[in-house]
Formats: sequence, structure tokens, C-alpha cells
Amino acid sequence: MKSILKLMAGAAIIVSMHSAAIAKDLVIGVSWSNFQEERWKTDEAAIKAALEASGDKYISADAQSSAAKQLTDIESLIAQGANALIVLAQDSDAIGPAIEKAAAEGIPVVGYDRLIENPAAFYITFDNKEVGRLQAREVFKVKPEGNFVFIKGSSSDPNADFLFSGQLEVLKEAIDAGKVKNVGEAYTDGWKPENAQKNMEQFLTANDNKVDAVVASNDGTAGGAIAALSAQGLAGSVPVSGQDGDFAALNRVALGTQTVSVWKDARELGKKAAEIAVALAGGKKMEEIEGVQSFNGGPKGVAMNSVFLAPMAITKDNLNVVIDAGWISKDAACQGVAAGSVAACN
Repeated sequence: MKSILKLMAGAAIIVSMHSAAIAKDLVIGVSWSNFQEERWKTDEAAIKAALEASGDKYISADAQSSAAKQLTDIESLIAQGANALIVLAQDSDAIGPAIEKAAAEGIPVVGYDRLIENPAAFYITFDNKEVGRLQAREVFKVKPEGNFVFIKGSSSDPNADFLFSGQLEVLKEAIDAGKVKNVGEAYTDGWKPENAQKNMEQFLTANDNKVDAVVASNDGTAGGAIAALSAQGLAGSVPVSGQDGDFAALNRVALGTQTVSVWKDARELGKKAAEIAVALAGGKKMEEIEGVQSFNGGPKGVAMNSVFLAPMAITKDNLNVVIDAGWISKDAACQGVAAGSVAACN
């Protein structure tokens, strides 16, 4: 009997050791849509740090804003032995076949920041409707009436519509009352600042420069819109929104050419995504992820397992928040700012 117990105990130790072994050295493949925006480098650093802490391996690919390349990138990551995928989608519909392939092979997929409307993918992001609400709210505080322009995100990214929906929630009453007039709205192909600048230039021309506010959907498009306003001598007099907490944008907030950047701490998002990918690769079910909730607000109404993080509006008045959090240095945030004009820069 004792020998049987010893054998059972030995077997248990072996199983335990095997489980511990497979819990480490997982390969997490990350497919980035692009690195044109500053923030993705911050996200990547957070993902890498979390995987290093858990003893797992990071591999990645940059689709360079090409949906076709991202499709092959994901297949390549699978071929390299990825146990789970984190995907920042360039075009969530175009990469559908690669997501289906991953699902068929039992490889978990985490849709990162942008919705991949497939129940086989987990969805992690900040509450993008709330981001839109915060953007519109801060601009509306400065200009409660007048001609508004909406510089939207990429038409291939569901987030663009989530943001616009949130913006309109805040402004609907003023629009219905005729206090706010929508004098131009356009998607920004690829979220590229140069495309946002072109759109803004066209809206300024069409309205004889009579634009009172710009609700831009991220800091890149805000930068493009501000470049167009600057060329007409309007930068600083027309409130402009953004999001992501890009360093250049936070400096613009301090300088007064951008009204708000909605801060989504990418360090937290990257860390959480890595932890979720590792948990799913280790056999945890989506429904067992901490903080999970069901979301079906996408264009197709597909029920998704999701985690949403809370964003924060950063203006001149609370610029100290991102400085104190170590997100940006005081020198970078306050470069060129006149002494005494912004409390956080004193």
C-alpha cells in the first residue's frame, strides 16, 4: 500500500512539474496594424514587460497599415508557434480568415483596442463611446454653440463609429436646438494626420474659415486639423479634441492649441492584454477572465467577451495627472509654455 501511495505521490509531482512547465515559455504573437502613432510603442513595451514577468516569449509583426499584409502576418505568427495572438486590427473584416484559422487550431485571439467582431476573439479596449463623450464635452465647454467639424477615424475601424456615437450623444441636444451646426464630417483614411489635414483644409474652404470647433477623434487627426487651422491663423482660437495622450498632443494642450487629449493609459492596456493572452493560452476560459463582461454593441451585434478600461480627459487644468503618473516628463509637456500660464508647468 505504501509503495502504491509513493507511486501516486511521485506521479502527482511529475504532473505538477509538467503543468508548471507548460504554464511558462508560452509564445504570444502580436500583430500590429502599424507603428505610425507614438502610442503603439508604449503599448508594445507594456506587453513585453508583462510577458517577461510571466516568463513567456514575445514575437510580433508590423502590418504597416496594410490589411493584406496583416492577414499574412497573423498566419506567419501562427506558423512560428504562437500559443495566443494579440491583434491590433487594421481592418477587422479583412483579417477574418486568419482569425478563423487561429480559432480552428485552438489558438486564442485577443482583439486589442479595436473590435474584431468574432466570438472566438476576446475584446479588450478602453470605453470608446466614453472617449467620444469626453472629447465632445470638453470642446462643448469652450464653444457651446457654433459651426462644428468632426474629423473621424478610419472607416475600416469600428472604433471610429463608437467615438462618433459618443460625441453625438453629448451634442445631440445642442444640434437639435440649432445651437451647434455640423458643417463637416469625414472619415480619416488610415487615421493618418496628413489625411485629417486635407479634410480640415476642405472644410475650412467650404465654410470660409467659419469653423468654431473641431471634434477630432485622436491626437494624430487633431495634429492634422491643427496644422490646417494654423495655416489660416486659427490655431488656439478654435477648440480641438483628441485622444491617446501623445506627447506632442499633451504639449499642444499646455500651449493651448489643443483643448483635450483623452488619456488611455496604454501601459495598463498592454499589461492587461498580455495577462489575458497568457491566461487563455494556459487554458482559462474567456468567461473566467477577471472583469469580463458581455458586449454586443458592434455593427453586427455579435456577443463578445470583453474587458473595458476607463479613460480620462486631460486638459490644461489637470495636466499634472499625466506628469505625476510618469507618462510624460514635465519638460516635454511644458516645452515652450509661457511662465505662469499653466499650473502644472510652474
